Amino acid sequence: MEEKNSVVDLLERGGVLFDVEGKNTSEIYKNIVDSITLPEEVTKEGVYAALCDRERVMSTAVGYGIALPHCRGTILKNNEDQQITVCYLKNPIDMNAPDARHVYVMFVLLTANSQTHLQVLSQLASLFKENDFKQLLEKHAGAKELIEAAKKLK
Repeated sequence: MEEKNSVVDLLERGGVLFDVEGKNTSEIYKNIVDSITLPEEVTKEGVYAALCDRERVMSTAVGYGIALPHCRGTILKNNEDQQITVCYLKNPIDMNAPDARHVYVMFVLLTANSQTHLQVLSQLASLFKENDFKQLLEKHAGAKELIEAAKKLK
């Protein structure tokens, strides 16, 4: 039985976006927010503003060409609405990553509470250490492949 609100669960809800356009994080976040499904009580403008605000504090790039854009506070009201959307960028961008690599994939994390947020960040950090998972990202794997890999690497 899959643990509720695990990376796998949130990936199943958020899915994958390919060829997200934008020359900087603001443009990219706008295009992402316009493409994802949000619950009725959450506005696209609110999510966009929260992602941009968080990025201004410090880069969400973690290395390996990966970034983890997220909101500083909880933006969702219900656990069932939590999601991770994997977004492959059409053109990698410089986000001042610790390893200086340009970001080509973003895991946009939307959570309803800090406990789930920290738990999912920890799970993602473990996945990013796995070469098999990073290779899937470099091949721009779809949701099904990423979810299967995440289940195996738990």
